[in-house]
Amino acid sequence: PFFVVLAILVKFSSNGPIFYQSERVGQRGVRFKIYKFRTMIKEADQIKNKLLAQNERSGPLFKIKNDPRVTKIGRILRQYSLDELPQLMNVLIGSISLVGPRPHLPSEVEKYQKYHRRLFAIKPGITGMAQVNGRSNNDFEREVALDLSYIENWSIWLDLEIIIKTIVVVVKGEDAA
Repeated sequence: PFFVVLAILVKFSSNGPIFYQSERVGQRGVRFKIYKFRTMIKEADQIKNKLLAQNERSGPLFKIKNDPRVTKIGRILRQYSLDELPQLMNVLIGSISLVGPRPHLPSEVEKYQKYHRRLFAIKPGITGMAQVNGRSNNDFEREVALDLSYIENWSIWLDLEIIIKTIVVVVKGEDAA
């Protein structure tokens, strides 16, 4: 029922589909489709090229704090990470895990340095070290360092700790983009 309510809010807040599908790069560099509730206007991907000069993040990832492409309902969904709930379908399909490094766009991965590719050693996740340690405030190199630390120190207890911290961070709506 919660999914249905969110889907209705997305559909009636702006023109476009309910879900946003995006190709991402996962374990061993395999590409897959990731699913999210749409939080941006329908033409967001086409407008991105016009906004590249406003990128506020170093490294290969694109981020604008008050991105003009984000819809009003999209801001709320992003603040509480509700836009990511459809990624549970990706977990069921097996393309991602609950916990792991965030999967990035192929265009971002093209800009990776060689050591960044160590992130492909495991499945990406819905949440991870970077999401519970600064979220969107991390620069790319810090995100990579946190994710590599996760890979090198993985344990079931670490996953449980990250999941619990994720719940706290999401409920507080901290550092969302």
